[in-house]
Amino acid sequence: MLRTTLAAGAVLASLLAPTAAHADTGGDAIPALTDSRGRVLTLRGWNLADKAHSGEQALSGITEKHLRDMRAKGFNFARLVVFWDDLEPKKGQYSQAYLRKIERVLDWARKYDVQVVLDAHQDVFGPAFGHRGIPAWATRTDGLPFTPHPDDWFSEYFEPAVQRAFTHLYEDEDLRRAQARMWRVLAERFEDHPAVLGYDLINEPMGELREGEDLPTAARRIESEQLTAMYNRLADAVRSADRDGWIFVEPTPIVGEGVPTGLGRIDDPKVVYAPHFYNSGMEAGADYDPAARWIENYEQAVTAYPKEYEVPVLVGEWGPLNNSLPNMNRFFREAMASLGRYSTGWAGWEWCYGGGYCAVDATGAFRTNKELTAEPYAEAVAGTVRTSSYDPAAGVYRLEYDAAPRRGSRATELSLPPGTWRVETGGRAIVLRPKAGRAVVLAAPGARVTVTVTATGRG
Repeated sequence: MLRTTLAAGAVLASLLAPTAAHADTGGDAIPALTDSRGRVLTLRGWNLADKAHSGEQALSGITEKHLRDMRAKGFNFARLVVFWDDLEPKKGQYSQAYLRKIERVLDWARKYDVQVVLDAHQDVFGPAFGHRGIPAWATRTDGLPFTPHPDDWFSEYFEPAVQRAFTHLYEDEDLRRAQARMWRVLAERFEDHPAVLGYDLINEPMGELREGEDLPTAARRIESEQLTAMYNRLADAVRSADRDGWIFVEPTPIVGEGVPTGLGRIDDPKVVYAPHFYNSGMEAGADYDPAARWIENYEQAVTAYPKEYEVPVLVGEWGPLNNSLPNMNRFFREAMASLGRYSTGWAGWEWCYGGGYCAVDATGAFRTNKELTAEPYAEAVAGTVRTSSYDPAAGVYRLEYDAAPRRGSRATELSLPPGTWRVETGGRAIVLRPKAGRAVVLAAPGARVTVTVTATGRG
């Protein structure tokens, strides 16, 4: 997660402007995620992270309540933060206790019908620099200096020792093998778990700048020359154990400055592009500035890769530090509109109970403006989506799709946030009696179906 000011990257001209009603799918060249039945998925949820505990206490900050409450608010997705330094605290020694702790969270996710991506998280590389992620035994600095910046931790990525550690991770053959083995261990353990959707191979990767390079140029080179090769290696490692899970790949965080990624093709049939959606000023505590057109610039930059390589997009992290500033209501509305235009879903940072980035307060109520993330949407569409849109002002969600020709894939599932909603269909389709937070539409094979969901009372 990015929480500080970045050097400004190249800002691209905008082609898209936010609108009040926003379309989730249809009309562009970016494909969607699908499930094993071929249904088109929309995933909306939050990150689950426990950075405060490690070793025997690892993941103790995540409880069954987290999954239960997320689902009750209408969210069907979690990005679960896991740490290599907890999994393999000593080289070649994998913690079975940690794997059991991960499995416990996944079992809760299965109970509440939440799909999970396992995220190999790192912040400022790892414990060698006072953070979490890559183990100290896998950290090589060549004796270069490191100075902590407690008031601006992201700037620690630009310390010489941290940058060199990334270079060794990408280039040293023994560290490449160790990272691949770590992923094989995770994939072998969880490839049959029904809650696991896939694997996010590394969180917010960075690298070493060369003399005279500006940040956007360095980011594109690192992505092209080092991250692409790493992702192909790690995808192969996952595939040695799991043939079905989705592979999530991230650019560097510099994408948040409106810089298109330099990533190349990942040679795997189930790749998802998983950028993060952070603005440097807002991460430093500033208010949203609509005139800066940051959302529009980001959207144009972030859609280039998935259009070129025809892969889905899922935004793995987003959300401002201070959600109650004067323009934040507008930010959340325009951000949701933008995310709906091009992504198959997102995970906000983070589902916790308190202040700061937390989605909800200690009572479980949404914090200011974060209730705007809870919208009706189609979790799984059994057919081809033509249009999907939500008008937050009117409280109306509309879906049009061509039902699948096979009877085995008839069920389209809707997620309804807290409140009272009326679900109506047009075409040869029926709505099964909606229950709290869910509705199912059954359509005749090949039928053109419309679904309208209207708020009759807000929770």
